[in-house]
Amino acid sequence: MRTTLILTHRDVARLLEMPTAIRVVRACFKAQARGETTMPPKLYLPLPHQSDFRAMPAALRHPACCGVKWVNVHPRNPAKGLPTVMAVIVLNDPQTGFPVAIMDGLLLTRLRTGAASGVAAKALARPESRIAALIGCGAQAPAQLLALRHLFRLTEVRVWGRRPEEAARFCRRMRRPLGVPLRPAATVKQCVEGADLITTITPSRRPLIRREWVKPGAHINAVGADAPGKQELDPRILRQALVVVDERRQAIHGGEINVPVSRGLFRPSRIHATLGDVLLGRTPGRRKAADVTVFDSTGLAIHDIALGYAILRQALRRRLGRAIRLVI
Repeated sequence: MRTTLILTHRDVARLLEMPTAIRVVRACFKAQARGETTMPPKLYLPLPHQSDFRAMPAALRHPACCGVKWVNVHPRNPAKGLPTVMAVIVLNDPQTGFPVAIMDGLLLTRLRTGAASGVAAKALARPESRIAALIGCGAQAPAQLLALRHLFRLTEVRVWGRRPEEAARFCRRMRRPLGVPLRPAATVKQCVEGADLITTITPSRRPLIRREWVKPGAHINAVGADAPGKQELDPRILRQALVVVDERRQAIHGGEINVPVSRGLFRPSRIHATLGDVLLGRTPGRRKAADVTVFDSTGLAIHDIALGYAILRQALRRRLGRAIRLVI
């Protein structure tokens, strides 16, 4: 009788590290560009108070795996002692449909999102980039910085939060694991001016960063806009930048470009490329040092499923998790 492996948050934390996430995510982007993945659009289930659920199914040809992530966004959760974002991942045998694993997807979601930003920055940012700016210091922020720290020789990190005490607390907490000087910024302008690498990871529905604050040659990872109506960047930034997306349909529907597209301020034809095409060398990334580059990150189910599969293989090797008889 086949059994289903159950992996908790603690199990996943023991099995997944940022270098693995970066490796798997980079390979996924390339597989996507080669047509070796299947990923229907996210299905949104809107709920009151700007909350929602998202169903994210995906399948990959190599390695052969498929599954779905069921993820929620509930902005009022912190007041209840719960994370804003939670997730469960179900992995299935693509030949039989048997559920081979069910695992917590919270840490996986954070690491794969940070890894995607890191892969994009490595492909699009100037190699000598040293100063990072982080707009937003919520639960997903640490993974964003850890990925950049893994790929760049950062010398300074500036952090802005909705409340100054949040940014100060974040800087104190991350100083040791990051090993780089961090300092809170009083304003978004102070945070981003002169920065080489800018990451936006807020739930904002209005632009936070103005075009004149972004220096020539900067790279921006636009992460926070992951649903219709959300935006963090002045549309002028997008019109003047090289915009690279993780997936065209998702970006147009719910990524950073979704509001400018709906208002006629940015044409989808202006999308420079998908990141997969840049990684495969089909489309050049940065053309000159002064280019401003933007990665519109919406979150790909193929990353969740591929990382879930990598975790499953590690769990089986190390005999972690709990096997249950789920299917009779």
